[in-house]
Amino acid sequence: MATVKPFKGVRPVKDFEKIACPPYDVINTQEAREMAQGNPVSFLHIDKPEIDLPEGTDPYSAEVYAKAKENFDKFLSQGILKQDEKPCFYLYAQTMANRTQYGLAAAVSTLEYDQGIIRKHELTRKDKELDRSKHVNALNATTGPVFLTYPDNWELDELMAGIIAQIPVCSFMSDDGIRHTFWVIDDQNDIQKIENIFQQIPVLYIADGHHRSAAAGNVAAMRRKKNPQDKEDASYNYFLAVIFPSSQLFIMDYNRLVKDLNGRTPEEFIEALKKDFFVQATGLSKPPRRHTFGMFFGGQWYTLTAKKGSFNEDDPVSSLDVSILQRNVLQPLLNIGDPRTDKRIDFVGGIRGVAELERRVNNGEFKVAFSMYPTSIEELMKVADAKLIMPPKSTWFEPKLRSGLVVYKYDDKDCQKK
Repeated sequence: MATVKPFKGVRPVKDFEKIACPPYDVINTQEAREMAQGNPVSFLHIDKPEIDLPEGTDPYSAEVYAKAKENFDKFLSQGILKQDEKPCFYLYAQTMANRTQYGLAAAVSTLEYDQGIIRKHELTRKDKELDRSKHVNALNATTGPVFLTYPDNWELDELMAGIIAQIPVCSFMSDDGIRHTFWVIDDQNDIQKIENIFQQIPVLYIADGHHRSAAAGNVAAMRRKKNPQDKEDASYNYFLAVIFPSSQLFIMDYNRLVKDLNGRTPEEFIEALKKDFFVQATGLSKPPRRHTFGMFFGGQWYTLTAKKGSFNEDDPVSSLDVSILQRNVLQPLLNIGDPRTDKRIDFVGGIRGVAELERRVNNGEFKVAFSMYPTSIEELMKVADAKLIMPPKSTWFEPKLRSGLVVYKYDDKDCQKK
């Protein structure tokens, strides 16, 4: 059963809109520099601290993590951030295009992550794990929340409705048009009810934040090894998450662009596609249903429909549209064996629209684009339940969680155990 714990959150006293920032991994260093320019309280000074060091500084150098710690301590000492005096839960709502999702901010267990109670569906890269592990270890805190989901629970929905009716701590609109609203749940009866309800929820699923989860797990494992006398409830055995009911989540398409046709002529490429797909010049830029694909090629939109027998519908991974495209087009026809490392392929989240695909093909940067039907949350859960791994770039969740609205800090007694 899933364990969620209230915690003494470190959070802004004021200037919520100025402090909150996008996740560290959706913007690069230069974008972060520009975003934080003239804003000394941006949480980017903590999550991407290389922006406060000379240009060209290696973002994975020891001085970067030291700067993160220095900035975090400064934000605390100057009262920009303040730690709550007693453990609380927090409710974080995001509104995009008239739809709102409500997530519980809580501390969740690294041990349950190891045991598969918190289930994953993606591979992680060791270099990215190491980066966030060093960041967590330097700050004695997890700053970027992991995005988790669970099957809907009516009791929890009812309880949250009562919280939502209360006055929030803050509500603001970020520059991307997303409204962020935040409540503190400090009533002990509500806290106990939330803990009890989650004890009835068998598993949680990582929607976004696999590297953050792995990093927290790595730090916890390292500290347990060095401190075998510590109990399981040591603060470093938990990490920050925001947990949403699955029905509220919005998964967008994650589209593909390829630079060339692997030596084929346009006519040869179209003919080769017909082995596993029905190919029609429909003019539709978005696929109408599962197992169909949009293809922009030669100034024309085509619809590809996967033929029966070209994939295994009973396999939770093979039946994913991203798998069908990879196994029947990208690998055999375009010679893209590993889309994580091949420089001939690029990925564009659906938030940027199909116009971005058209633009990059029309300007000659890429030869062909594929628009995808969004992976469903049910497909994600089936893969995770089977303890399997999705292909890379299978899901694009919107909106993204802002960092800096609440931080999970280790207890002082655990801070020296590194």
